[in-house]
Amino acid sequence: MVGGRSAWVRRLVALVVASAVAQGAAAGTGLIYVSHERSDNIVMLNKADEVVGQFKTCARPRGMLRLPDGKSLVVACGNDDTIAVYDLASHTLLKRFRDIPDPETFDLHPNGRDLYISNEDDSEATVLNLETGEVTAHHATGPEPEGVLATPDGKSVFVASEAGNLVHVIDTASGKVVKDIITGSRPRRFALAPGGKELWVSCEISGIVDIIDVETLASKGQINFLPKGMRREQVTPVDLVITRDGKTAYVALGRANHIAVVDVGTRAVKDYILVGRRPWGLRFSTDEKTLYVANGLSDDLSIIDIPSGKVRKTVPVGMVPYAVIVDD
Repeated sequence: MVGGRSAWVRRLVALVVASAVAQGAAAGTGLIYVSHERSDNIVMLNKADEVVGQFKTCARPRGMLRLPDGKSLVVACGNDDTIAVYDLASHTLLKRFRDIPDPETFDLHPNGRDLYISNEDDSEATVLNLETGEVTAHHATGPEPEGVLATPDGKSVFVASEAGNLVHVIDTASGKVVKDIITGSRPRRFALAPGGKELWVSCEISGIVDIIDVETLASKGQINFLPKGMRREQVTPVDLVITRDGKTAYVALGRANHIAVVDVGTRAVKDYILVGRRPWGLRFSTDEKTLYVANGLSDDLSIIDIPSGKVRKTVPVGMVPYAVIVDD
């Protein structure tokens, strides 16, 4: 009985330790990562809004993505024609996928394997198999593709063509572009409203967000912006994010130097938050109490406290910050 109880205790301790290890791995590094197009590095901040380090990357790092394993960071290296993968714990290079022409942004298909990439100078979107390193598909797009978004069910991938004023719809089963949707001028980034029924598209030169019905693939409205004291031509929206509950959207207004706060249900602009110069990259903390804003022309990061709707701190980072990844 004593031996049996001892064995039971050992098994219990092992389970507790394993659970703790698993929870630690899931928790991530607790850092915020910011890529920079000009200084060719990634700067790291902690939750106290302090810069705690940096590491050199490839030339012109732009889009970034944390892989589902929680261990790796994928980076688009625009001037190196490379997709690079870094270890989040050690910040060392794990692998390079070369000969990916001028990658800008990407999204990972729900299968965890296929990375859909916008290739800005080649007017196409490519599909990279992260397991084999093989480029498995080339999809022709309009000029200067940028934003990429895969639907949660994996059936469709949207790609924005900035110079073509189009959103291309890729059917992943057939591997074909099945629809070209006309948008406002210079579509840049996407956000999918919870429930997956609406695709929000920022249109930089038009100064609007176009809203597309995902089922019909037709436009169903738009949102206009004009912060106080700004001219309409200064409003150049780029990135946008929507809260998990689907109630609130935040839109980076570029040269208008503000973040718009939008009620998703009514599409009414509730507030404008002044940030740095030309905000374009946005990312929530996991608890959605903080919004990180990459300001491309002031080389800093505005950190917004969501409950108060105010910037709690502005942190200098690298040159021309582009994207933000939160690993908390």
